[in-house]
Amino acid sequence: MNRLNYVLTITAFICTSNIAVFSQGTKAKVILAAETSVDALPDFKLTPISHATAVFTWSGRTFYIDPVGGKVAFEGQKEPDFILLTDIHGDHLNAETLSAVTAANTKIIAPQAVADQLPADLKSKVIILKNEETTKQMGFEITGVPMYNLREEAKQFHTKGRGNGYVIQSGGMRVYFSGDTEDIPEMRNLKNIDKAFICMNLPYTMTVEKAAEAVLVFAPKEVYPYHYRGQGGLSDVAKFKSLVNTGNPKIEVVQLDWYAGK
Repeated sequence: MNRLNYVLTITAFICTSNIAVFSQGTKAKVILAAETSVDALPDFKLTPISHATAVFTWSGRTFYIDPVGGKVAFEGQKEPDFILLTDIHGDHLNAETLSAVTAANTKIIAPQAVADQLPADLKSKVIILKNEETTKQMGFEITGVPMYNLREEAKQFHTKGRGNGYVIQSGGMRVYFSGDTEDIPEMRNLKNIDKAFICMNLPYTMTVEKAAEAVLVFAPKEVYPYHYRGQGGLSDVAKFKSLVNTGNPKIEVVQLDWYAGK
C-alpha cells in the first residue's frame, strides 16, 4: 500500500468511527456510580441509592431526591444543588441525613408539610412548592404534582395536598418522580414525559397492575420502577414490565437496582 492510500484508509476509518459514536449518542449506555447502566439522554445520569432515594445529574447540576440513609449513603457523590423532598414519612424525610448532605448553596424544594418538620437551620433554604405550582431555578422548571391514595383503606397513608411528586424540565426534557401515590388523574394527565419514576408497593401506594395502567395512559418514553418494597417484600417489577410492553412496546421499561445488598 502506498503512502497516499494508507492515509486515505486511516482517514476513512476515523470518520466512520466518529459517525458510529455520534449515531449512538442518544442511546449510549451510561455507567453509573452504582455500576448500573441505563439508557439515558446524554445529559442525564441517575444513581439509585435505595427505595425512594436517588442522585441525578443534569446540565451540570446535581439533584438529591428524598435523601435518607445517612451521609455514608452519598459517599462519592457531588454536593447537591437541589434537594427534592416529597413527603413526611421516614423513607422520604430524615432530618439527620438532610443536615449532613445539605451544602451551603443547596436549594431544598418541599411541600409545606415537609418544611414544617425541618430543622430550624434548614428552613431558610426551603422553597415551598404546593401541588401544581412551578418554580424556576438555575435553568430548570420544577413543578409539584399531587400524590395521594385513592383506595378507601389506604387514604390515611397519603392525603391529597400534603406531599409532592415532581416534574423537572430543562432543555426540552421532562422527568417525573411520582412520590407515594396511586394512579391518580393528575398522573394519567401528564404529557410529554421522557423519563418516569413510578412507585408500586402495597399497602402504601399501588399495585403493579395499576401502575402499568397509568403508565399506558400517559405513555412516557422510558419508565423506571422505584419505591417497590412493601409489607410483603419487593413488588413484581418483571410483571410490571410485561404489562407495559404488552400494552405499548414503544415504552422502554428500565430496571435499576434500588435494593442492592438489602
